[in-house]
Amino acid sequence: MSSADVPALGDLLDGLRVVSIPLRTRFRGIEYREIAYLAGPSGYGEFAPFLEYEPPEASRWLLAAIEAAYDEWPVAVRESVPVNATVPAVDAVDVPAVLARYDGCTTAKVKVAERGQRPADDLARVAEVRNVLGADGRVRVDANGGWSVEEAAASLERLAAYGLEYAEQPCATVEELVELRTLLAHRGVDVRIAADESIRKAEDPLRVARLGAADIAVVKVAPLGGVRAALAVAQECGLPIVVSSALDSSVGIAAGLALAAALPSLEHACGLGTVELLEGDVTTDRLVPQAGSLQVRNPEVSPELLDRWAAAPDRVQWWQDRVSACRTALSADRARDL
Repeated sequence: MSSADVPALGDLLDGLRVVSIPLRTRFRGIEYREIAYLAGPSGYGEFAPFLEYEPPEASRWLLAAIEAAYDEWPVAVRESVPVNATVPAVDAVDVPAVLARYDGCTTAKVKVAERGQRPADDLARVAEVRNVLGADGRVRVDANGGWSVEEAAASLERLAAYGLEYAEQPCATVEELVELRTLLAHRGVDVRIAADESIRKAEDPLRVARLGAADIAVVKVAPLGGVRAALAVAQECGLPIVVSSALDSSVGIAAGLALAAALPSLEHACGLGTVELLEGDVTTDRLVPQAGSLQVRNPEVSPELLDRWAAAPDRVQWWQDRVSACRTALSADRARDL
C-alpha cells in the first residue's frame, strides 16, 4: 500500500467506528485506549496512533489500516507465533498477577525507566519476573529511550544479574545506542541491544543496522505503514526480528501476526500478547496467548462490541478530523513523489 493508493476521504469515513477501551493497568501514561476502525472490502483496519502523534507520523498508521481494510497480506509460512508477556511499570508485588494473564508465556518484557520511579523499582520488578518465570524463562526490558548512555550502562550492569535476553531501546537516539554498545563491551556487560523507536519513528529505519546500533530489530506494522512495508524493512535490515504491537486490539494484533507469520525466520518470541492489557476488545475471538503462542488468524469484528465500547460523539469527530488530516499528509507525500 502506497500513498498513491489511498481511497477517497469519503470512503475512509464511511463506516468509521471509534472505541474507547479501559486498560487493566495505566500504560504509557494513559488509562483508556482510543481506537478507530476503517471498514473496507477486506474487513476492518485498525487506526490508533497515540494521541500526541502529529499527522506526518500518524499518516503511516493510516496506511497500515487502509492495507488491512482494502488489500491482502503476504502469504504465511507458519501457523503460530510465540509471544511474550508484557509487564507494565507495576510494583514488584503485582508482577505475579500480571504474568498470570499470559497463558504459557515463558518470555516477559518488563517496562523500566518509568518517569517518577527509581532504579531500585526496576530492579525489584525484574527480579520478581525472574522469580516467577524461573531460570529457564526469558526476560527482556524496555526503557522506551528513557535513559542516558551512562544511566543505561549502570542500570543494565545491575539488571544483567537476572539474565536479560536483551534491552529494548535503552537510549533515545541511534548514536546513543552505538555509544552504549561500546560502553557495555568495555565494561564486560553482556546484554544485547534491541532498537524499536529508532526504527519505527525514523525517516530512515535501516540506519540502525548500517551503524551497528543494535543486535535485534523490533518491528511494528502500523508505524511502518503496513505489513508489506514492515516486511520489507525486516528483510533489508539483516538483523533478527521481533514483531511487536502498539497497544492494539485484536484487529491490530492480526496485522502483527500476519507480519510475523510471513518472516522467513523467527528466532524470538514476539510482543503481540498485549490484548491482555485491555479490559475489552471488539471481537469474541480475542487474540490472547494460549500455551505461549498465538494462532495466526484474522478475527471477525463484532458489531455488538463496537457498540459496547463506542467512544463519545466528540471523540468520534476528533478521529474523523484526524483521518482527514492524515489523508491530507499522504496526498502531500504523493505530490512530492511525482
